Amino acid sequence: QVQLVESGGGSVQAGGSLNLSCTATGNIDDRYFMGWFRQVPGKEREGVAAMEGDSWTKYADSLRGRFTVSKDNTKNTLFLHMNRLTPDDTAVYYCAAEPRSARKILTMDRLQANEYSSWGQGIQVTVSS
Repeated sequence: QVQLVESGGGSVQAGGSLNLSCTATGNIDDRYFMGWFRQVPGKEREGVAAMEGDSWTKYADSLRGRFTVSKDNTKNTLFLHMNRLTPDDTAVYYCAAEPRSARKILTMDRLQANEYSSWGQGIQVTVSS
């Protein structure tokens, strides 16, 4: 399994931006589905954005337009650019990876936490009003 380490979290005022990074120990080119999730205490882990290959992306409907996922394969790093943040975006953010397969390409939603087998340790994002 690939190991993942998130960075870039912290505190920001509402309306601000943050960029998260997720660095993998191995190649994350087209071998893996990659995803960003977030979780607040007492709630299930929520899918934020997913990326496959070099350009295919999927976003939670409520976040599309504010969040952007991207990847730098040369650095084995996945990014999440978060704009116009609100206090509701406060959560622990996680990076996740799942090996691709022909079957999974057809069946995975890509934004369900139980679809992913490798996880980072999580990083706190706090947005103050």
